[in-house]
Amino acid sequence: MIFNSLMIILNPKEITFPHPDLANEEGIVAMGGDLGIDRLLLAYQYGYFPWFNPDEPILWWHPNPRFVLFTEDVRITKSMRPYFNQEKFNLTFDKDFDGVINACEKIKRHNQPGTWISENIKEAYTELHKMGVAHSVEVWENDRLVGGLYGVSLGKMFFGESMFSLVSNSSKFALISLASVLRKNGYEIIDCQMPNSHLKSMGGRYISRNVFLSILRSNIYEETIYGDWNPHFNKYPVKELIKDFGSNNRKQEE
Repeated sequence: MIFNSLMIILNPKEITFPHPDLANEEGIVAMGGDLGIDRLLLAYQYGYFPWFNPDEPILWWHPNPRFVLFTEDVRITKSMRPYFNQEKFNLTFDKDFDGVINACEKIKRHNQPGTWISENIKEAYTELHKMGVAHSVEVWENDRLVGGLYGVSLGKMFFGESMFSLVSNSSKFALISLASVLRKNGYEIIDCQMPNSHLKSMGGRYISRNVFLSILRSNIYEETIYGDWNPHFNKYPVKELIKDFGSNNRKQEE
């Protein structure tokens, strides 16, 4: 690990990270290193994540405060309920990880000239998917992939990476569905990393770094569900996925 006047530079031969309290005001804690499996697993275990532009050095982030979504706090508007009650979309897990990450790469985003999902990122997370810790949620309209998201799961935490939507409300459908099945399996929190209006509208909120680190410390002792999530999570009928949110969301709608 090398220190300069602006940034802590990671040694690619040493799998270490500086203390998160050394992050700058933006939340960047270090640069460099690599996207190897061991480093990525260590990063997520302690709350770091890579985010950088293609053809630029790897930047490692640990923002304070942290933007998260508690699975019990997900907001479901009246306009979203028909998508579940009428089963307008079909839902799968880990059926087309490549399709999801490629769509996240190509989708045009507001106020973003390009994508941060480089070939190196795709290769790294595809390897994590092969080893059973990176997962995708797919939303289908008939046989067409129209929305979804992907991220990393360790213990009882899901670290969201990116989502996309090709038709109205398909990414919301993916996130609500994910939160529902995670909650049914004992997960309490989705790490959203960075805020946006979409996530805020669905119940995302800030927590302090200290609170987030406390959650991570407890999560180390939780068992990780490795491999294909479809047999574990796709056993719930779509109509059932929003029932657990009933009382909280009725209060929000009033």
